[in-house]
Amino acid sequence: MVTIKDIAARLQVSPSTVGRALADDRRISAEMKRKVNEAAAQAGYVANRAARMMRGVQSNLVGLIVPDIRNSFYSTIAHALSRCLLSANYQLTLCETDDDRMHELRHIRELTSVNVAGIILVPSAKPHPDSARILKMTPHIQLLRKAPLLGDQWFGIDDRRALYESTEHIINEGHRRIAYIGGTEELPTGAARVQGFRDAVKNSGETIVVHEELGAPSSPEFGREAVRRLLSRKDRPTALVIGAVQNTSGVIDEIQDQALSVPGDISVIGFGDELGYRWWGPGLTTVQLPVSELATACGLWFLHHLQNKGDLSKPYSFISPPQLIIRGSTGAP
Repeated sequence: MVTIKDIAARLQVSPSTVGRALADDRRISAEMKRKVNEAAAQAGYVANRAARMMRGVQSNLVGLIVPDIRNSFYSTIAHALSRCLLSANYQLTLCETDDDRMHELRHIRELTSVNVAGIILVPSAKPHPDSARILKMTPHIQLLRKAPLLGDQWFGIDDRRALYESTEHIINEGHRRIAYIGGTEELPTGAARVQGFRDAVKNSGETIVVHEELGAPSSPEFGREAVRRLLSRKDRPTALVIGAVQNTSGVIDEIQDQALSVPGDISVIGFGDELGYRWWGPGLTTVQLPVSELATACGLWFLHHLQNKGDLSKPYSFISPPQLIIRGSTGAP
């Protein structure tokens, strides 16, 4: 195996100079860094991460912890962050929690044990106190969801506004029996979205019959089951407002299976704007979310603080606005 000493001998410089050049140390000139990296590539040098960790050297890994990579939110985030970090020679490593706080704690422990440069996470509903304790010693930022226990740095979307505008639109179409299908209030995103729904109903000044189905936001099957329950009611809703991407997939699949006419039998407003939504039936009216842009902004901000040893203890929030996209799935009852 090629070592730093081998590269130093080839270039006739000290091993410490080579080590610093490979670590992108500011004390080494750009020209020397270029020579060292070229020599390392030609010789097939591979950094020994285990040895670096034993010396307490921080790795170039950044951990991304998400609930479920099958959700297009999180796969989009992972792609945007990976591109952003790679441009600065950091590498993204992915962990899934399935919204289980013990899985989340395990991932945080494992990531910190290999001296990750930082952690970007979409936290579970109730993070374990040990997660908060460990993260205090590691640069980290919360994305989409915000758990106060884990700090005050957060990049997110105006979830309340997203559902307020959806609900306001369907009320203005004339609907007075409306159902909301979305995530549990235990999640900060779920709580904000259902609050937006409730506020729009309250502020409308109309007498509206409301039904709420709150459950697992990552479950298409929950969306399906919610539709079945709602359609079995005597006062079945004439419109559905949805507050989660995976729930939206389940809802439109169930509507399709039941051969319901949209918006003739029922109006539907989804959440998130998957590529197929514009082609589904008459086109799905939905909330479009700037997820890729948000992830890139988060990545650039985090990189700036990692590279400049910035103070990550100060409160910071970045909130992106949603946009309601009106297509053919909504109309008068």
